[in-house]
Amino acid sequence: MSELSVESTAREQVEAIRERRISARELLELHLERIGSRNGELNAIVSLDAERAMAGAAAADQHLASGGPVGALHGLPFAVKDTHAVAGWRTTYGSPLFADHVPDADDLIVERIRRAGVVLLGKTNVPEFAAGSHTFNTVFGTTLNPVDPSRSAGGSSGGAAAALASGMVPLADGSDMGGSLRNPASFCGVVGLRPSLGRVPGWPLANQWETTSVSGPLARNVGDVALLLSVLAGPDPRAPLALGAPGAAFAPPVSGTLQDLRVAWTRDLGAAFEVDDEVATVVEDAGRLMARSGARVFSDHPDLHEADETFRTLRAWHFQARFGELLAKHPTSFKQSLADNIRAGESLTGADVATAYARRTALAERMRLFFQRYDVLVLPVSQVPPFPADQEFPTAINGVEMESYLDWMRSAYYITVTGCPAISVPAGVTPSGLPVGVQIVAPHGAERRLLEVAAAFEAARDA
Repeated sequence: MSELSVESTAREQVEAIRERRISARELLELHLERIGSRNGELNAIVSLDAERAMAGAAAADQHLASGGPVGALHGLPFAVKDTHAVAGWRTTYGSPLFADHVPDADDLIVERIRRAGVVLLGKTNVPEFAAGSHTFNTVFGTTLNPVDPSRSAGGSSGGAAAALASGMVPLADGSDMGGSLRNPASFCGVVGLRPSLGRVPGWPLANQWETTSVSGPLARNVGDVALLLSVLAGPDPRAPLALGAPGAAFAPPVSGTLQDLRVAWTRDLGAAFEVDDEVATVVEDAGRLMARSGARVFSDHPDLHEADETFRTLRAWHFQARFGELLAKHPTSFKQSLADNIRAGESLTGADVATAYARRTALAERMRLFFQRYDVLVLPVSQVPPFPADQEFPTAINGVEMESYLDWMRSAYYITVTGCPAISVPAGVTPSGLPVGVQIVAPHGAERRLLEVAAAFEAARDA
């Protein structure tokens, strides 16, 4: 094995600590050095507390020396997405209203990450209340893309993806409503998995029965995504919709083959949205690579024509329920696009929401039947490459105007409302070198199979 570095896989770093080839303190120092050299420009990690992290690393080393049992991530430096509450650690949600907020309890996902033995060092930056796929807020500013710092890192897990891609952390957690795991993974050239509904349970939640947003893992490779998913997944009595399989079912090693895989490939779900030509070229190349690797690739797609209205209705309803009272009290403390989305929920009726759920049920059933003919669906993650960081969102694609800040995210949020798991895997770059990911979608509950396909694609791409 070559000398360990911040670019080493998370699995290699965990193994090196367990075998005492490096201490948790030494590994943390390597990452703090990288943070010192890159974070000032990229602004990916916020609320950094190096002193507290060093104390945590010392405790991790002491625990290992005592011979006690260690978790799957023992000694790994970790920064939690700033929308996930960490007890005793500043958690702002990217909002000036919570600029000095310090929770007194961990979210469930943080409980699991801590239990796995990580060394917490800070938080990763997010857009305000995780709304929008470009990471900027008035508390910490804008997160920039490590590949080209004039460009967006995506969002809402933009800080997580940028920190990963630049070697500041070996793993990262994220969340995804309309693409918040997948979009920044595509923009920054890392891997991001939006799990099936119920695979990674959440607690506390304002509505345990709301099923648009999920949490999940990001990493620099598929095997490391599997490692973090094995920690995050599994049932919890506080989460009534949690799926029953234990997290260990997804642990690495992960390997697979593309031979005889039945792939449905689509550029745009039948002209359902506009895709930048440079992005489409990379996704087309990914389909050709799968075919050369033995997959049976067909140009086909499910009918998801109700997805747009379904997602927008449920998103507005969800935002109004969560933030409506807060917006009424602080009408000037929200970015305009988020305030507009919250207010859009005010006019919704019970019949509107019931219709959205009926349509969502129809979409899920249509996907179930579609996956009787195919193993996976392949399409773009994002409709555009990373856009300039001084824009809130892309206003046009191939000369076609985008009417709202959601229009350029359809390729991700159409999949959201199917409830299926989807993974963004680096597939190539534009002519100017900007990363582009390919989105691979599998049937509900099929994360293990999805990871195997993604690993096989990753291996074929590297070969």
